Amino acid sequence: MITPLIMAGGVGSRFWPLSRKDRPKQFLNLVDKDRSMIQATVDRISKLTTHDNIFIATSQEYVEKMQEHLPEIPSENLTVEPMRRNTAACIGLAALYIEKKDPEGVMVVLPSDHLIIDEERFLDTVQAAVEVAEREDNLVTIGIEPSHPETGYGYINYENKYSEVSGHEVFEVKAFTEKPNREQAERFLQAGTYLWNSGMFVWKVSTIRKMFEMHMPELHEGLERMKSAIGTTEETEVLKAEFEKLDDVSIDYGIMEKAEDIYVIPGSFGWDDIGSWPALERVEKRDKQGNVIRGHHIGIDTKNTIVHGNGKIITTVGLDDIVIVDTEDAILICDKKRAQEVKEIRNLLKSKGLENCL
Repeated sequence: MITPLIMAGGVGSRFWPLSRKDRPKQFLNLVDKDRSMIQATVDRISKLTTHDNIFIATSQEYVEKMQEHLPEIPSENLTVEPMRRNTAACIGLAALYIEKKDPEGVMVVLPSDHLIIDEERFLDTVQAAVEVAEREDNLVTIGIEPSHPETGYGYINYENKYSEVSGHEVFEVKAFTEKPNREQAERFLQAGTYLWNSGMFVWKVSTIRKMFEMHMPELHEGLERMKSAIGTTEETEVLKAEFEKLDDVSIDYGIMEKAEDIYVIPGSFGWDDIGSWPALERVEKRDKQGNVIRGHHIGIDTKNTIVHGNGKIITTVGLDDIVIVDTEDAILICDKKRAQEVKEIRNLLKSKGLENCL
């Protein structure tokens, strides 16, 4: 049975001031004006399974909002992390609940905030990955065919062809590579054997449990103690105590960089991770001056600029390559090339005691 796990516990700090602690990126209508990012993700993957089989990993602070956005998902399918401990712990905890429902289920791990343009091609790729994952103890990831030398993504280096499933080539993974500098990214693009790391994974729940036992024994032991408490009156207390002890480690570092039998399927379905404000230029129509405008804007000699309004008229003169975001209580104005640093603004606000702006 296909059992998706959608990871939706992040804060989306690079989309401040629109994204807040009580309204993180996955709850925003950044791409679809009618559906939030998490709703679009559930809508998409539900075409391969039923809502009863979809699990959502989130934080306690977002449970109520998640239920508002996704009333079709059973409340028991919300796996709640007591505190943030990165993706290895997140996936490990969710695997316990999925294992209880279906010990032979195939987990399809997805981020909650990606754009997928060619939905049919995406679902076809996921289905091929499921078929590979069902063979023995395989770990499968979906890599994105790079269109330019991107420095903001990790990369997957692949080598020998493993098989072909429903028209999709499947390759053995040679190595996972951290975000490169510009020169490295250009070499990766020229080599033709590198894919962007999308953060999408497919494996049997029994396989990932074995991998935790083999490569992350301390996490495995903690999961076993949590497993014994699930369904008892001590569940909340034990999960909090054990989860707090877990290392803050990504699934990439904890498992994917160490395990064998890892395979990748190249994906080409119009993907974007919508990681920061400049991503809107890749999904929204630009005007004749190259601007992306949401809201009321009047400008003179303004080009290549992103304007996200909140009802007020925003006027600009002589701007190029700027991001302007207006919300009810904060305004962001930044050089588009430095949009990744918006998360540092949040840290600065916090250090100055301006928690109400976060």
